[in-house]
Amino acid sequence: MTQNDQTSDQPTDQDLETPDEEVDAVAEEAAADRVDDTPESGGGTSEVDKWRELALRSQADLENYRKRMAREKSEAIQYANASLLSSLLPVLDNFEMGLQAAKQEGEGNIIYQGFVMVRKQIEDFLNENGVRIVDAAGAFDPNQHEAVKEEYHDTVAAGDILAELRRGYRLNDRLLRAANVIVSKGPETEEA
Repeated sequence: MTQNDQTSDQPTDQDLETPDEEVDAVAEEAAADRVDDTPESGGGTSEVDKWRELALRSQADLENYRKRMAREKSEAIQYANASLLSSLLPVLDNFEMGLQAAKQEGEGNIIYQGFVMVRKQIEDFLNENGVRIVDAAGAFDPNQHEAVKEEYHDTVAAGDILAELRRGYRLNDRLLRAANVIVSKGPETEEA
């Protein structure tokens, strides 16, 4: 192997050395391109980062605001009639009492049949508007029922509903009015 073959593949010490003037020129260019980012000097990099972060936060706040407004608008549309429907519930209760009174005259009575037709129309109207009757059978649920009385009962387990005194209603997933119910205490014991 000759010396010429060796020099062509690997750089020599002479190739690695650069004159001091070239090093100084490169260092000056790097210093000119570099922005001083120390807080004391009021440099650009930290200032740019600060404004970039502020812009990103503002953008995120705006997006959160838009989502919240869309959700509130959807809820406002969905529950806009809640007040009106709640005001209608006592009228519906009185109507049910009138229906029961007409039923005592006989189911063939024309007044009773008229009440039944009107009740069907009211139920259809409520269903179209998202109003559902709260189920008042089975176990007592304080989220849907309001216990107005407790009674002992031999066949109904403690905590189950014995009777419904006033119907409860839900509008979509919200409770408009809790059902008033009588709750069983279970069988009467000697201690009671």
